Amino acid sequence: MEVILLERVGKLGQMGDVVNVKPGYARNYLLPQKKALRATKENQTYFEGRRAQLEAQNLERRGEAASVAKKLDGLSVVVIRQASETDQLYGSVSARDIADAVTAAGFSVERRQISLDKPIKTVGLHPLRVVLHPEVSVTVTVNVARSPEEGEVQARGERVQTAGDEEEEAGAPEPTEGGEEPSER
Repeated sequence: MEVILLERVGKLGQMGDVVNVKPGYARNYLLPQKKALRATKENQTYFEGRRAQLEAQNLERRGEAASVAKKLDGLSVVVIRQASETDQLYGSVSARDIADAVTAAGFSVERRQISLDKPIKTVGLHPLRVVLHPEVSVTVTVNVARSPEEGEVQARGERVQTAGDEEEEAGAPEPTEGGEEPSER
């Protein structure tokens, strides 16, 4: 199905491009989101008549996104989750959780603006892209920790010590050649 793009769409084209996409993608995403029009003669003349207005709106939105990006770039948010001793989360951190944390930090960000390939399932620092506009994106660091104190330690770049690490450093008995622990008799 051929459509006329009303705004820049990543990996597809720029505003005004006539592109061929799968019908389902056009019907379910591009057309309802007002990102494209069907490529008919009437729609092409309509688009050409409104092209200057659409470009002006796009430029205005991009300017607003760039000003927010300056403030948002490099932001670090802390997300508290329960995790095992091996730093595996008992759940996961999704785009919605990150959007809520960024919004709590004072920026209005929607879930769909968070570029998250797969849910975060480990404790630590995770850099993520936030797409404010199709042409403007910034990097935000998500600090997943068990507690606010652990989050502060991770933010400083220090390694967090868990109970299992402390036992190893305290001189836990070395295994013998057979792989068994020495027994006390």
